[in-house]
Amino acid sequence: MEIAADVADRWSVAPNHVHIGSPIMLGTPIWTGGPHLDVPAPRPPSPETWHPPVTVAVLDTGLDPHPWFAGRRWLSEWGLQPEVLDNDLDGTPDRQAGHGTFVAGIVIQNAPGVTLRHHRVLSSMGLTDDTTIAAALRTLRGQADIALLTSGCHTATNECPPILAHELDHWSDATVVAAAGNGGTDRPFWPAAHPHVIAVAATEDDGTIAAFSNRGPWVNATAPGVDITSSHVRLMPDSPTVAPGTETREYGVARWSGTSFAAPKIAADLANNLHANHRPSQLDDHHSLGQPTL
Repeated sequence: MEIAADVADRWSVAPNHVHIGSPIMLGTPIWTGGPHLDVPAPRPPSPETWHPPVTVAVLDTGLDPHPWFAGRRWLSEWGLQPEVLDNDLDGTPDRQAGHGTFVAGIVIQNAPGVTLRHHRVLSSMGLTDDTTIAAALRTLRGQADIALLTSGCHTATNECPPILAHELDHWSDATVVAAAGNGGTDRPFWPAAHPHVIAVAATEDDGTIAAFSNRGPWVNATAPGVDITSSHVRLMPDSPTVAPGTETREYGVARWSGTSFAAPKIAADLANNLHANHRPSQLDDHHSLGQPTL
């Protein structure tokens, strides 16, 4: 209600769009390493702490106490919102279960000293909406240097949903990074296509745009997004069906593809740049903030 009232003087009544996370369009993770597998896991990121802090707000599903996060100050300061792994109680992981934990792992692999602040906006099925995203951004105003979004939507008019556009106007002193989406189209995907947002497309190993990745003149950056490995949590095999949030969990690593996993690499690049006392616009690598070839 507060958000609606805030924009009423500028916008007519608008629909509340459903936003979808990348795995709904592309696929689920492949578990590649853990205590019950012989596949070696990547070395956990070093538990650095930067002073002054650079804070990245991760707006995603949950955040689990994965061993990669152990010993990090932000974990005790901000707490956790554990992943929901089987909300529909069908005995199998939900399509986006563990997504936030995976995304957070990509950030700290590439910027180990960053301070993460997690905010749940996506369900374990990979769904959210305009008002949920706008409310989270409003809550985080002035509390993060970088906001990372991994979901989005198309609109009938190909224009940004009004409440998102209004909220993004208040982020001029911070940077918003968003996944470009996995539809393989150049149609604007919101909020990534908003001019105040850095939209990130996914590339293959050879640097070409992945076939699934959205692309177009509204995309600002590219980063690897195919078969990315990061921290993950899953239901223990053959674990009993229990209430959501109380499932038996196993921690390890997984491999996953999507623009959701390209965007955190760019967020980490920006964090490293801020740590080095540079402005985000000073990044000059074409896989960071240069104009991609789409």
